[in-house]
Amino acid sequence: MQMKLHELKSAPGSRKAPKRVGRGTGSGLGRNAGKGENGQKARSGGGVRLGFEGGQMPLFRRIPKRGFTNIFAKEYSQINIDRLNIFEDGTEVTPQLLLQKRIIKKSKNGLKILGNGELNKKLTVKAAKFTKAAAEKIEAAGGKVEVI
Repeated sequence: MQMKLHELKSAPGSRKAPKRVGRGTGSGLGRNAGKGENGQKARSGGGVRLGFEGGQMPLFRRIPKRGFTNIFAKEYSQINIDRLNIFEDGTEVTPQLLLQKRIIKKSKNGLKILGNGELNKKLTVKAAKFTKAAAEKIEAAGGKVEVI
């Protein structure tokens, strides 16, 4: 014998009726209506704001604060020049090319080339900033430095 769609029923005890708070004694949630003893949280509109610790000095106000964050600061993607050795001689290295090759993950406010490592390819490198060491090493390898 096959079961029919209209005969489907959920297993007994698998579906629990929601608590209907504040609906009198017949609801099975007697005297305090399922809200516990009569404290601040049992009241209409009751409860405390985020971070409130019952009048104790909150954690956020207890910890020391120093300095400030400059909201106008520019953040640069940074790479060392030894990462540029993957390119062929004569390549024009731009931030877009580095994004394509996944050497940098995302374009921030520009690209800064740092001077760590050795460069043994003749490249034209275009970036927003260069350290002195990086610029010297690129030019020593026979390449060109262009600030964009």
